[in-house]
Amino acid sequence: MNVSIKLTVFFEGMFWVGVFERISAKKYEVSKVVFGSEPKDYEVYDFILKEFCNLRFSNYLSIKEFKDKKINPKKLQKQIKKQTENNGIGTKAQLAMKLQQESNIVERKKNSKDENEQEKERQFAMHELKKKEKHRGH
Repeated sequence: MNVSIKLTVFFEGMFWVGVFERISAKKYEVSKVVFGSEPKDYEVYDFILKEFCNLRFSNYLSIKEFKDKKINPKKLQKQIKKQTENNGIGTKAQLAMKLQQESNIVERKKNSKDENEQEKERQFAMHELKKKEKHRGH
C-alpha cells in the first residue's frame, strides 16, 4: 500500500498555517495546523517528528484514479517547481477541510445539546428534592 504525504506551509491572515495532505489506498485526507509565527525548517521537522501521530485528519474523500507510475526526472523537477511557486492550498484540501469543519460543528452542537439536557435534568432533580424536603415534616 502506497502512502503519500504532502505538507504545504503558507501565510493566511495573521498566522502561518500548514496543511498536511495524505493519500493512501485511494483515500484523500487533510489536516490543518496553525504554526503562528513563521516556522523555521528545523521547527517544521521537529513538529513532524513529535506531533505528526497526534494530527486529526478529516474524513476521507475517495479518489477515482491513483497514479503510481515512474515520472521523468525533468518533468518531476518542473512539477516540484510549480508546486513550490503555488502559495495556496489545493481545492481538494479546501473541500476536505470544509467537510471536517462542518462535521466538527455538528459534533459540537450535539455535545452541547447533551450537556444542556443533563443540566436541565440535574436542576429538575434538585427542584424535586427541595420540594420533598419542604413537605417532609408535615
